[in-house]
Amino acid sequence: MKLDRIDIRILHELQKNGRITNVELAELVHLSPSPCLMRVKKLQQAGYITGYAAQIDLAKLGPTLTVFTEITLKNHRKMDFDRFQQAAEKVEEIIECHLISGGYDYLLKFVTGSIGDYQAIMERMIDMDVGIDKYFSFVVMKSPFVKSHLPLKTIFPM
Repeated sequence: MKLDRIDIRILHELQKNGRITNVELAELVHLSPSPCLMRVKKLQQAGYITGYAAQIDLAKLGPTLTVFTEITLKNHRKMDFDRFQQAAEKVEEIIECHLISGGYDYLLKFVTGSIGDYQAIMERMIDMDVGIDKYFSFVVMKSPFVKSHLPLKTIFPM
């Protein structure tokens, strides 16, 4: 499916407000409601829209800790990467995992209840022998802003 500028606008608006009504969305993207709904359904069927979720204000729930962690693996065979990724995916507190280029192999983002919780997770991962050679932790002190939407209009100008 090839996307046009209206499809990009639909995606842009839906990622900002997944609960928007079809009538409101149609107005924002300059379509009538029926064709707008058909386009949304096509975008869902084609896999461009993978789901809808509530955005949670963690600060209201209680204290949390966000940590970015650089991971370097001992070995660099495909099976080593696969083993690490499978183990990392099972850790609920790892909310992002990126295989990257540069001086280390992975950049992980953890959200935990405390520094002790984070350290316990790292110790478990090392004890599991999933191939970690070394890791460096970067504790987030403050997040002045976190955007929950992608810059679709600038990445894919139409």
